[in-house]
Amino acid sequence: MEDKSIFKSWVPKWAIIIILFVCLLHSMILLGVYTSNVTYAASFLDIEPEDLQFAMCVTYGTLLATILIESRFSSFFPAKNYLMAVYSVIGITIISSAYITNFYLFLLLRVAEGILMALPVITIRQLLIEQFNSKNAIIIGFSFYYGSLLLSTPFIMNIAVWFLDHYDWKYMLYVSGGLQVLNVFLILVTFRGHRITKKIPLYQIDWLSYILVLTAILCGAYFFVYAEKKYWFQSSEMVLMLIIALITGGLFIFKELLVKRPTFNFEVFKYANLRIGFLLFFLFYISRATLSLCHSAMFSIWNWDPSRVAGVQYINGLGNVIGLILAAFFLMKSVSTKIIFIIGFSLIALFHFWFTFLFVPDVALSDIIIPYILQGIGVGFLFVPLILFTTSSVPAKMAVSSGIVGVSGRFWGSTIGFCVMQNAMVFLNKKHFLKLSQFVTGESPEAQQTIASTAQSFMAKGYSADNANTLALKKVFGTITKQATLLADMEIYTIVGYGLVVLIILIALNQHLRQTMTLVKSKIWIG
Repeated sequence: MEDKSIFKSWVPKWAIIIILFVCLLHSMILLGVYTSNVTYAASFLDIEPEDLQFAMCVTYGTLLATILIESRFSSFFPAKNYLMAVYSVIGITIISSAYITNFYLFLLLRVAEGILMALPVITIRQLLIEQFNSKNAIIIGFSFYYGSLLLSTPFIMNIAVWFLDHYDWKYMLYVSGGLQVLNVFLILVTFRGHRITKKIPLYQIDWLSYILVLTAILCGAYFFVYAEKKYWFQSSEMVLMLIIALITGGLFIFKELLVKRPTFNFEVFKYANLRIGFLLFFLFYISRATLSLCHSAMFSIWNWDPSRVAGVQYINGLGNVIGLILAAFFLMKSVSTKIIFIIGFSLIALFHFWFTFLFVPDVALSDIIIPYILQGIGVGFLFVPLILFTTSSVPAKMAVSSGIVGVSGRFWGSTIGFCVMQNAMVFLNKKHFLKLSQFVTGESPEAQQTIASTAQSFMAKGYSADNANTLALKKVFGTITKQATLLADMEIYTIVGYGLVVLIILIALNQHLRQTMTLVKSKIWIG
């Protein structure tokens, strides 16, 4: 895409960059509109939180698979008509989801949204990259874009809370869909209608590879999301999903290695930076998954209302902004990649060790501000350097494949991270609850005294003796449940913290980390 005249002559370069950024941010809406308030969205669809998590995996996994064949579609149609059509369908799809309450129909819509998220990505990103002629411009531009994506969760969550206080949930979807009209208008006004790439027939699309990899991704995601709930390999359904994922994934790899012009070029794994980048992305997203435990404690342990939790997330967002700015400065100064990674993961490790001591029955906002910001700084500090590091060392002819590897690291890291945290919480909660409940016995005078005094307080409010004793036991066991959750949170944060320390040591000892990244020369495909 070397013909920059796709834009009309009167459109200034600064306006082109803004328009392209706005068009890219549609993915922020599609990924964030349901994850911003999981509890309400799950109740709206009458499903469990695991179901909603799987629905998010469906969208992201479909996006990942569709990137393989997206270039065929964007090459067949003129860019202006293609992008206007895609954004129009995205708007219709989002608004349609406001009227869907059946979970299986909702999943089909999420598949459609995953496809629609992927279709404009490479075209828009390539046009955006062409606007930057220096290393610093690329760093600033993509720091802004990925910063916007990082901030999407607190931003959309606060909008969701406001909408739920004043309007019905559907109105948020109406607005989200209506924003796509803005994209269509911007493209209509500023794009020219001619073709910018060589036309490639649609019959050359490798549908078999697409179906194989999509099946492997969705079945694998299903296995990891529902494994704990369905007791892992005790469930024939889980065994079947894993077998299908392994077979279709194996067939995809076998096919791609045999054909002369593969859809995905496995030669990219010959580059050490890409392999390391994929692993770091995977571990980075698993360490990020612990933040959900912190938010869960705000709701269930500290009893903070949703508006307060939404507002608190802006503190973490502030940390993201600080981290992005610092990372951009370090990249511009060509600071060693190894140093950037060590600093970033050290900040996230410090957050875990610090927050371990904050899982108590009640905390003040002032107690969590510093570690909460540190986590945001660490995430913002690592995000863009990890993306650039993973993709910039691979030759231009493998750019799309390297970008897919980066997206895969994020997808599987977040999916397996959810699985790890879910299983760890269930196992540790059960362990600590059984240990603590042993003290609530007839032989424990302290426990009996607590139950008696609690029952007396209920009787003073007019309850009968039997009801008061039942409520007292319920309250005591509720306290034990909360304490077990806090102990489980502490244990998980401690383990993850030590795991990050080990990772930092391995990064420091690694000999393959490049000192700097050649961004302009490689014309990277940002994953």
